[in-house]
Amino acid sequence: MILPSAYLGPVSYFKLISENPNHFIESKAHFTKQTYRNRCYIYGANGSLGLTIPLQKWKNHTKIEDVLISYDENWQTIHWKSIESAYRTSPYFEYYEMELRPFYESKAQTSLLEFNTQLQLKIADIIKLQYTFAYTEKYESTNPDWRILMHPRNQAFNATFNFPKYIQVFEDKYGFLSNLSILDALFNLGPKTLDYINSIEINK
Repeated sequence: MILPSAYLGPVSYFKLISENPNHFIESKAHFTKQTYRNRCYIYGANGSLGLTIPLQKWKNHTKIEDVLISYDENWQTIHWKSIESAYRTSPYFEYYEMELRPFYESKAQTSLLEFNTQLQLKIADIIKLQYTFAYTEKYESTNPDWRILMHPRNQAFNATFNFPKYIQVFEDKYGFLSNLSILDALFNLGPKTLDYINSIEINK
């Protein structure tokens, strides 16, 4: 299985990892806008909130492995404050805050692919999700192609999964929002996050 790189990917992304613990992460495909590669969605005070990592100027045929993060904007502070505002009253934010905060303080990592991967490995370690991966060495077609299907605007992709409900911070205002960033499950479910991921059903 080949998965796209994802910034704090949705819970469905981690479901696919749990079902396919030996997989590839796409590195050779051309980067496209408005995907999970540099965007995640959390549950803010006004509902679903998108957080986007700004990128250095890139051309249409730039490979994912060559896409660089821009630090011209203070996006790290903005993202972390948004995460803190959304989840500081959640049951487990304080348990994991110090493990995740360093990703929003250091500017050492310029590769979007590596930043996503290191953050993903940290979260996998926290929730005890074990897997091995390798970056693709060339572009190959797959069926199903999760690199294309896994898109924030693809409602059919979300419908591929049955997401059990869990308590969310702002659920009383906007109801249960499914398939948000893994952070939403982590801060609300803590050590039960992996159990939740395993409980998600994939419609065949």
